[in-house]
Order: sequence, then structure tokens, then C-alpha cells
Amino acid sequence: MSFVLTFFMSAWVTYINVGFINSFINYWMSAWLLAWPAAGVISFVCAPQLHNLAQKISDKF
Repeated sequence: MSFVLTFFMSAWVTYINVGFINSFINYWMSAWLLAWPAAGVISFVCAPQLHNLAQKISDKF
């Protein structure tokens, strides 16, 4: 999930920041290669707590 999310979000943010210029792909891939490992670690660390929170919320309904 972190792969797909960071892939598309980095494209979107890169487009917002620099527009669709000739070196867009280079900027995008650079941003994505930095974002993916960070998102993967954050997802791995936060997933158990988020799962528990979602379970508590869903148990109330």
C-alpha cells in the first residue's frame, strides 16, 4: 500500500510544485524514492495502533 500511495502522491505533489516540465519524471522519481521507504517504515510502525483504533471505533457501531 505504501508503494502505490507514495507513487501517486509524489507525482501529484511534484506536479503541483514544478508543473509538467521536461525533467518532471526525474523530479518525480527522486521524490518517490525518498517517500517510499519513509512511508513503509511509518506504516509498519503505526499499523498496529491504527488497527486497534479502527477496531475500537467499529465496535461502537
